[in-house]
Order: sequence, then C-alpha cells, then structure tokens
Amino acid sequence: MSEAVGTVNKKRRGGIGKFVTETREEVKKVSFPSREDVQNTTLIVIANVIFFALFLFLVDQAWVYIIFGLEWVIGKIAGL
Repeated sequence: MSEAVGTVNKKRRGGIGKFVTETREEVKKVSFPSREDVQNTTLIVIANVIFFALFLFLVDQAWVYIIFGLEWVIGKIAGL
C-alpha cells in the first residue's frame, strides 16, 4: 500500500523548469485571431447589443401599454 503512494508522489515532481517548458510548448499551439477578425467580431457584438437593447425597450413599452389598458378596463368594469 505504501508503494502506490510513493509512486504517485514521484510522478508529480517535475519542477518549475518542466512546467515553464510545457507551458511554452502549449502557447506555441495557440492560434490568435487576426486584427480584422477581432474588428468584425466586435462590430457584430455591438450591433447585437444595440438590437437587443432596442427590442427589450419596445417589449417593455408594450407591456406597460397593455398593463395600463387592463387597469383602465378593470376600473371601468368595477366602476372606479
């Protein structure tokens, strides 16, 4: 039983140098987007934010109109 624990501890040891080396190898595999890709994506995000802000504003205004209308109808029915 103690042998299994000893082998796990030995496998974990690699040192900071090994960590830095492996990290650099992984960073070399990363592909970064071009400037044009970032600009296009940013424009899409901004357009979507504006669209959904306007959409939610209009939906909110519609609900306000509906609620006030229902309130008026209920007031007329109840005689208030």
